[in-house]
Amino acid sequence: MKHAHSRKAEFDFRWPAVPLNVVLVNPEIPPNTGNVARLCAATGTRLHLVEPLGFQITDAQLKRAGLDYWDAVQVQVHPSWEACRAALGAARLFLYTTGSSRRYDQVEYRPGDALVFGCETKGLPDDLLAAHADSACGIPILTRHVRSLNLSSAVAVVVYEALRQLDARG
Repeated sequence: MKHAHSRKAEFDFRWPAVPLNVVLVNPEIPPNTGNVARLCAATGTRLHLVEPLGFQITDAQLKRAGLDYWDAVQVQVHPSWEACRAALGAARLFLYTTGSSRRYDQVEYRPGDALVFGCETKGLPDDLLAAHADSACGIPILTRHVRSLNLSSAVAVVVYEALRQLDARG
């Protein structure tokens, strides 16, 4: 760890033997992707970025949001959804959208699952959601106030729910 400090608590926590995968399809905002990268570093989760991206991987805002944790992130950039899907192999997919009636916490997560999120302004493409309708999930929100959560917040909610379940099942 680069930045040791005296307040770091060690928790009794069982990390999955096979890491989870977070997939960001066409992310647009560098700080969101940087925040997700930091989350992935903190949880041992693999990060998959599907092009086109709304930024360069060398973008200063992206690096700043991820701070100096980038070397701890297992990140793969894929030229297309098809290439990403091939790289994920047999991983189960769960797609997150504001249009699903299945809650994210009603899924029984397994090690190696792929948690798929869309871009900040449009979400996931309709054809991708249609092809994986059985795998769509959502996070409850008061939609009269906001239309969606921030991408990095949504990813954190789902990743920690999956890890909570995996830890509880041992």
